[in-house]
Amino acid sequence: MKNIFILLIIVLTMSNVNAQFEKAIPPVAEKKEHRRIINGDTVLDNYYWMYDYFGKGPDSTKAVDYLKAENAYLNAAMSGTQKLQADLFAEMKARIQEKDESVPFFKHGYYYYTRTENGKQYYKLCRKKGSLAAKEEILLDVDQMAEGHPYYAVTGYNISENNKLVAFGVDNVSRRQYTIYVKNLETGEILKDNIPNTEGDPCWANDNKTLFYTSKNPVTLLSEKIKRHRLGADAAADPVVYEETDKSNYIGVSKSKNDRYIFIYSQATLSAEIRMIDAAMPDHAFKVFQARLKDVLYDVTPLADKFLILTNKDGAKNFKLMECPLNKTDAANWKDVIPTRNDVLLEGIDEFKDFIVINERKDGLVNMRIRNLKNGAEHYINFGEAAYSANFSANFEYNSSKLRYSYTSLTTPASVYDYNMVTRTKKLRKEQQVLGGYNAKDYVTERLYATAKDRTKIPISLVYKKGFKKNGNSPLLLYAYGSYGYSTDASFSSSRLSLLNRGFAFAIAHIRGGQEMGRQWYLDGKLMKKKNTFTDFIDCGEFLVQQRYTSKAHLYAQGGSAGGLLMGAVTNMAPDLWHGVVAQVPFVDVVNTMLDESIPLTTNEFDEWGNPKEKEAYFYMKSYSPYENVEHKNYPNILITTGLHDSQVQYFEPAKWVAKLRAMKTDNNIILLHTNMNFGHGGASGRFDYLKDVALIDAFLFTLEGIKQ
Repeated sequence: MKNIFILLIIVLTMSNVNAQFEKAIPPVAEKKEHRRIINGDTVLDNYYWMYDYFGKGPDSTKAVDYLKAENAYLNAAMSGTQKLQADLFAEMKARIQEKDESVPFFKHGYYYYTRTENGKQYYKLCRKKGSLAAKEEILLDVDQMAEGHPYYAVTGYNISENNKLVAFGVDNVSRRQYTIYVKNLETGEILKDNIPNTEGDPCWANDNKTLFYTSKNPVTLLSEKIKRHRLGADAAADPVVYEETDKSNYIGVSKSKNDRYIFIYSQATLSAEIRMIDAAMPDHAFKVFQARLKDVLYDVTPLADKFLILTNKDGAKNFKLMECPLNKTDAANWKDVIPTRNDVLLEGIDEFKDFIVINERKDGLVNMRIRNLKNGAEHYINFGEAAYSANFSANFEYNSSKLRYSYTSLTTPASVYDYNMVTRTKKLRKEQQVLGGYNAKDYVTERLYATAKDRTKIPISLVYKKGFKKNGNSPLLLYAYGSYGYSTDASFSSSRLSLLNRGFAFAIAHIRGGQEMGRQWYLDGKLMKKKNTFTDFIDCGEFLVQQRYTSKAHLYAQGGSAGGLLMGAVTNMAPDLWHGVVAQVPFVDVVNTMLDESIPLTTNEFDEWGNPKEKEAYFYMKSYSPYENVEHKNYPNILITTGLHDSQVQYFEPAKWVAKLRAMKTDNNIILLHTNMNFGHGGASGRFDYLKDVALIDAFLFTLEGIKQ
């Protein structure tokens, strides 16, 4: 009899399940023969039938039933941890100050802020006119708006120039397909101008009646068109002001900080193009700032008398800052302001009337360089710690001499500072409150360097509680991402204290594929060099074992999305190095996903992973794709999470991976798959619900370590 799976879960003693978990029978996925033939290569894929886009294919019901059976198995296997999970959730939730308020920022005569209330999952967007002592206006009561929705996300809220309207995007499915709404702030009325299937990025022109926004392809979810909407008009008839023909590009629309321009940007990994109009003339045609050039990225910042351009033009691998006149924007008129440097990556610009702030990265750490536009004087902000994360915060006021920035480290809770660029003094405006008696002095941070196989030094940021013993017997969780040039800086997490307080160390491996050490760090971890990402992570794990921070019996790995690909790759390449692995929303079926251009976001990713229709790229991707490389051998304990509505990594990727692992592995370790049936890639939308997933992960790790409470 050919069943898709064994639905009934029976709690009984079995020899092939990790003894630390409750004994239960895992689902057995049906095998259906499917052969992929491309580039002269034939691959048998017994679980291709799960390859169904969001429940619309012929096997969708069976696929969802399989996910439900996996959830039932997970619940049975971890039934002994129910109290532990509940206690962890309560413990982590208790550290959060439920009634709270953000630091207000000033824009167009109003102070804006969000506030949260006791017992509420969401927040209220508020403002006060002219003074913080003025009467509060609640612009959006998201707590009320979200009632009755398992998932509810509001994004992109944007106030019109006359301060009378707010436009915002709402996603109540978790597919990142936002409907834009407009609210009259004088009457409280939600206007009839509902605009579906957008990026949730409304951008007001200066006439207070025109909106620009990004429209998405309903199937691929690609950002394809920029449209213009007039209040009161039928959104279905909104004119297209720009359509992107290159499917590898992401596009979007935004307004300059000085309110003079509206920009349309189109960018891929290797090239960019920007268009612009006067924000006071929304009916005018957009003008190209500089037509896209091969392998040239650029971004534009307008000042009163010139444009600043952050670009990698002329081989400036780590980028440089250039300028051009307001009326002559083509590249022939660009002139160097700050030249490129081999040891410093220029990451961003924030502009003010009399100052610019350049976000630089050196030796893996962010530095903020402040330049006075009147006299050219420069200085840097001193952050005072060896490893940290710092970034621009809510700097919406152009006519200001104060820079607001965010700051955190592995032991410093998220903080907001105002820095006076004239007096060079900083003021702490808010530090995240950690309830329950947190003391940063009870914890230790270190910055280490592992040596990769090619002799490259890989930074590691590490934190543990005092008393942690470096004797090889202590548990350690190693985390990384390592893709898209995204830098994983050292930051604080109050929920992480539950790990540290139970004897775990937590480490971040700053592996290639990120951009911590400059642009080359990213280039050396993508396309045909992608395997550096995986071997770097393995080398970091082996280094921590060699230095006796932990041992193979107590070393754990964690990563999500592209970091989930990392988890899949390292379990294939070095399965005996990890006692347990946590792979969250993992991108593990690389070749099949990149071959299917109907899957959301596939074509945008060709510059990151390659196009498998090209023979060389195909065989390289196949050589590391986790699903392709599952073998008959021992694997570590693995917990895998996904979301039914995931728009970034479709649920069938981890489902196929789990089925194949179960069929082929030769060990007694456990594999668990948790599918959240209401959420997508980012998990829960409420500020407490996500802690349930953290509690599940911690309970999995603690069970493997024999930690009972």
